[in-house]
Amino acid sequence: MEQEKYAIIDIGSNTIRLVIYTRDKSGRFTESENVKAVARLRNYLNEDNVLKQEGIDVLIKTLKSFQEVTRHHQLKDIKCVATAAVRQAVNQDSILAAVEKETDFTMRILSEFEEANYGYLAVVNSTPFASGITVDIGGGSTEVTYFHNRQLIFFYSFPFGALSLKQQFVEGNTPTKGELRELRSFLKEQFDQLEWLADKRLPLIGIGGSARNMAQIHQEHIEYPLSGVHQYMMSRDDVEEVSDLLKSVDFSELQRLEGLSKDRADIIIPAVEVFRYLMELIDTKQFALSRKGLRDGVFYEETTKDFDLSVFPNVVEESFHELAIDYGINLTHAFHVANSALLISKELEELGLLSLEELDYKRLKLSSALYNLGSYIDSESSHQHTFYLLGNRTIDGLLHKDRIVIALMASFKNKEVFKRNVNVYEEWFNKEELAKYSLLGAIIKLAYSLNATKRDIVETIELEENEDKLVFSVQCREDWKPEQYQVEKQKKHLEKQLKKTIDFKFYK
Repeated sequence: MEQEKYAIIDIGSNTIRLVIYTRDKSGRFTESENVKAVARLRNYLNEDNVLKQEGIDVLIKTLKSFQEVTRHHQLKDIKCVATAAVRQAVNQDSILAAVEKETDFTMRILSEFEEANYGYLAVVNSTPFASGITVDIGGGSTEVTYFHNRQLIFFYSFPFGALSLKQQFVEGNTPTKGELRELRSFLKEQFDQLEWLADKRLPLIGIGGSARNMAQIHQEHIEYPLSGVHQYMMSRDDVEEVSDLLKSVDFSELQRLEGLSKDRADIIIPAVEVFRYLMELIDTKQFALSRKGLRDGVFYEETTKDFDLSVFPNVVEESFHELAIDYGINLTHAFHVANSALLISKELEELGLLSLEELDYKRLKLSSALYNLGSYIDSESSHQHTFYLLGNRTIDGLLHKDRIVIALMASFKNKEVFKRNVNVYEEWFNKEELAKYSLLGAIIKLAYSLNATKRDIVETIELEENEDKLVFSVQCREDWKPEQYQVEKQKKHLEKQLKKTIDFKFYK
């Protein structure tokens, strides 16, 4: 059966990129091809904002090379969008006509609002942030948005980007101290015009290649243990550390710096200056990287247009359903395990043996539904595979630390395995957090045992304390002997952590 494919060509001021998405078995589109060309069209805009013929030739040549790929994949509906370099060109009509005549593509020039809006859509549909400031610094423009309760409130597009800032303020490959002072003064003057930015104290969410490179440099610098940069968090000190690192090496070393694309070596410092000043202006300590950007925003709009729903109701729920289809999760069983885990936890809370916040309950519910996910690969070592799959897969709506929490709880086998799994990430958590996640893991394991035959027979769970003994009364609608056997076998993990003997009474 032929797979459904969808393609977007993003014509930026610095790079031109072709991305092909293929529909997988879960019904979602995932990136299957990503082809990039460093065209630097912004360099071909003259003082009168005319894109010179040389630049048009570069554009056509690049699109023709992409055309070979799209024809090979037999793609028909290809979205081809252009941003600042073409938008700022006064000879737009002749550029559009040349693309139409010379290639298979029809180019659409995005307005400032469209470019900013697509970035905002990408962020709210793929990250956990309900409110924040986004910044997408391209080669020739910088889009900034403020969203609150997942709704776009303000946007602004500045007619400068990393490439044009480099052209305007930096004569050599890297800025001198004097050039940095002039650049910082300019950025302050520009961004201070937006009254809605000052003192927002919200996360700054970076979009685009420069933001991604900054995150990658930091990950390499600190030997970050997780793969992937989407939803990666940096503090203001981290951003300063990267800034200092970039300015401490000469250009030849900069080009070889791990995490930095060689073609961005001469524009990364101006871009990081943008992030530095915006964090100061917003008064935030949080910088988040969204690997999803303009292309994804275009994609979300296109694929949801029939539903009149460009913003997903719940990002994590969308991600869970994708996981469920990808790994063959039995949803009825998963929800039943989650319900049993919630019932046990609430009973323990009432006795003062557990104290959970709203976030803990959300994590408990998700971890319970994903428990034993690794059996998709191998039932004998399912716990190990569960931790690896959840720890190393990007899950939209979960920050990296949250992802590890879910992986730890959903893969719980015993306290010793838990300690081995958390070993690399131990400094991310304090002792109280680790004790709580281990306890919740034991609760989930017990809840899973209560549905050992996947018949969903448990109806109610009640708990009472007799001296040092905890007695669970479990009402079932069918014979419970297989569940009873598993519970008696697994309850020791919860007993060890609560330091209490546990008895189970089953009845109809």
